[in-house]
Amino acid sequence: MDEIVNVQHLRKTFTLSKKQQKIEKTSDKCRVAVNDLSFTAYRGEVFGLLGPNGAGKTTTLRMLATLIKPNEGDALIDGSSVVKNPQEVRSKIGFLTSELKLEGFFTPNYLFDFFSELHGVEPAVRDQRKKKLFDKFGITKFAEVKVADMSTGMKQKVSLVISLVHDPEIIIFDEPTNGLDVLTAKVVTDFLVELKREGKSILVSTHIFSLIDRICDRVGIIINGEMVACDTLENICNGKNLEDRFFEIYEETVGELV
Repeated sequence: MDEIVNVQHLRKTFTLSKKQQKIEKTSDKCRVAVNDLSFTAYRGEVFGLLGPNGAGKTTTLRMLATLIKPNEGDALIDGSSVVKNPQEVRSKIGFLTSELKLEGFFTPNYLFDFFSELHGVEPAVRDQRKKKLFDKFGITKFAEVKVADMSTGMKQKVSLVISLVHDPEIIIFDEPTNGLDVLTAKVVTDFLVELKREGKSILVSTHIFSLIDRICDRVGIIINGEMVACDTLENICNGKNLEDRFFEIYEETVGELV
């Protein structure tokens, strides 16, 4: 199989302020968010990172998207290093996270054109792609509405569309359905399935078992910044449903749930 993402011993720590140390009742001056994380994703597959909040999923994807630098390790995105060649990586990926907000003053039309120009998309290609994506997600009638005046679901749809202006082959989505109503979440999930059929390579993080079940070929389970299991869904589940198997692995790793 053709490797598209090769993560090699990533480690990321964050410095704790004195106030954070007091709140968390610790004398540690730093927190290890990701610890010696390695995995491989293959071309044309959907790879899911599954774990509880605070497990290190978002930090991992931000390192892969070159938004933050690892303290140690590296990752190759279609052969380009996130440490040595971050600009090359950015040209190859689309990245979506609910924690990065679009500027509310601008409209979807303006933002699509702006980011298309940043990625060097030809105007004719841009307009064709914009019409297709705006129509698919029901954005067309909101094209000249400021982002600040939109619902949460519509903002997420616009963010998703903007992340795909350059038609990337590698798509990294951090919690793509987080905070969405059930209808918008279904639209986003259906679109991920469609991208999978088109042969796109997708990395997605989530704590939602049904999303992993529906779209992922393989899954890595992250707990406390470490990869504790990584395999096909069939092998991970071992004849059980994913939710039951996850909690078994969690208890084997951390101990009984409180």
